[in-house]
Amino acid sequence: MAMEAGNIVEGKITHITNFGAFVDLGEGKVGLIHISEVADVYVNDVHDFLSEGDIVQVKIVNIDGNKIALSLKQAKARPPEPDGQTFRPRRSDFRRPQQRQLSASFEDKLSKFLKDSDERLTDLKRKTDSKRGGRGSRRSD
Repeated sequence: MAMEAGNIVEGKITHITNFGAFVDLGEGKVGLIHISEVADVYVNDVHDFLSEGDIVQVKIVNIDGNKIALSLKQAKARPPEPDGQTFRPRRSDFRRPQQRQLSASFEDKLSKFLKDSDERLTDLKRKTDSKRGGRGSRRSD
């Protein structure tokens, strides 16, 4: 099978580093599975998921000259959602509740920012002045 982006190929893990794992793809070609492409969960250490000598099925993500980017998690078939459709979160699902309102104009956002900033600055000044003894209370020795 030809080495093209999108193909799923088999290879052998030859070396593991802190940023990923190198895979021998045969025919003198070596690719890298970046740590972010090892699993669907957060990967702190690649050794928790892979070992040298493992035979793995990987997807070729990109070929740039001699560099071959591979993905272990993209090579796995994902189970379908219970209703048969894939889940695609809407952008609004990630917003905080107060941000779900209609988009305000730039001027409204700027005036709100300035008001909030002024309130924070006033609170900060009030707290630091009280710790220093208040306004105009300098010692005279």
